[in-house]
Amino acid sequence: MQYIQQIAFVLLAGVAIQFFVRKLADIRRNILLGKDENFSDRKPERWKNLVLLALGQKKMFRNPLVALMHLVIYAGFIIINLEVLEIFLDGVLGTHRLFARFSPKYYAYLINGFELLAVGVILVCVIFLARRNIIRLKRFASKDLNGWPRSDANLILVTEIVLMFLFLFMNASDTLLQKRFYPGFQSHPTGDFVFSGMLQPMINGMSSSSLVLFERSAWWLHILGIFAFLNYLPWSKHLHILLAFPNAYFARLDSMEK
Repeated sequence: MQYIQQIAFVLLAGVAIQFFVRKLADIRRNILLGKDENFSDRKPERWKNLVLLALGQKKMFRNPLVALMHLVIYAGFIIINLEVLEIFLDGVLGTHRLFARFSPKYYAYLINGFELLAVGVILVCVIFLARRNIIRLKRFASKDLNGWPRSDANLILVTEIVLMFLFLFMNASDTLLQKRFYPGFQSHPTGDFVFSGMLQPMINGMSSSSLVLFERSAWWLHILGIFAFLNYLPWSKHLHILLAFPNAYFARLDSMEK
């Protein structure tokens, strides 16, 4: 059964990555249709732009509160997805919580940090959904945003909320099964996770066998959601999440100074 899951994972991952790489190649080909320019000068300034604009979200800080919320989502997107590396390796190698075997103590610190960001992302996404669809701030009421732009933004926010909850419920069921010492579930000790631990009363009534199925379902849905999000991103306005880095680095510095 484990080998079937590994094969299925490798095939799904291969297809998802292939589609994503092909789309990136299309984007690169379109970019290269432009006129060649030399952007190899003033590298310290270019790296400064990359750090301040792409990583630091400098332009958003005209409104500090909104900037902070954007920063939470952006940090969550970048940092939390580091745990996808472990999930990916677990899927390929047929392991479970691969990184936990090296140092359960530091692993718990790491995942607790991810969970803190996950909760922050959920809260900010809910606020952004409310601003767009309930409060309907003036800047979001423009007719230009009707149709696809509004649906795209809402879909991205809802997807992030779902992915974060899957991550938390995956952790909650995993640590609960560890406490039960259920022999049908092999997991390295991870220590307690604060925020996912708060969700355990919601699933504590499940039998251990059902809880294993629940944890595996959350694991699979989380990684499949990541693959789907990865391939949706190039079609979305949120492609700027990726392109912000080269855009900031290769900006025309002279025009920025004027």
